Amino acid sequence: MEYKTNVIAEEGKQEILITREFDLPVELLFKAYIEPEIIEQWMGTKVLEFQWQKHGSYRFETTDPKGNKHGFNGVIHNYILNQKIIRTFEMENMSFGVQLEVYEFEKLTKNTSKLKQQIIYQSVEFRNQNLKLPFKQGINWAHNQLEKIFTN
Repeated sequence: MEYKTNVIAEEGKQEILITREFDLPVELLFKAYIEPEIIEQWMGTKVLEFQWQKHGSYRFETTDPKGNKHGFNGVIHNYILNQKIIRTFEMENMSFGVQLEVYEFEKLTKNTSKLKQQIIYQSVEFRNQNLKLPFKQGINWAHNQLEKIFTN
């Protein structure tokens, strides 16, 4: 199956690089990452806490098909409106450790944009554990949902 979101995980590295072009203006793409109501729609998750500011924090919760709840949280270290977000991400009750995430938002045209995401793990082993999950399918599904919200 061909995915629109490109996921690169080079052997022996502690990072994953993700890129995706969207049929959305960069302002809408960025908005999808900072507005709780929109985050809930495209991620299929509940926003429990969201302090959108430098050194702010967030906490989300999702429920799997069996009804089990899974939480994840992090700290927003810095951002540049419509250009960049730097934050941490931690899946609660999982052994992956804390990840550093850098999101770069690029305007391609008036109505298209590109997202570049770098995820840095504490170790190659933690990264590889995460990749054993349906990571590529999940990120593609989420990005497809994000685009649908604004195009429907």
